[in-house]
Amino acid sequence: MAHPKRKVSKTRRDKRRTHYKATVATIATCPVTGEAHLYHRAYWHEGKMYYRGQVVIDKSVAAA
Repeated sequence: MAHPKRKVSKTRRDKRRTHYKATVATIATCPVTGEAHLYHRAYWHEGKMYYRGQVVIDKSVAAA
């Protein structure tokens, strides 16, 4: 089993972790509804689920 011979200093550890960053999610605007949503995600708008500008699920029809 691997075992460190010496303690890794805080500076050395932090230099290795410099590329671990949180990124801001990219927001898209639907051309059909004008609703802001995450890329590659379906979203609800007025009782309908849209994906890529098309209605995928329509709750208003299913409930009636």
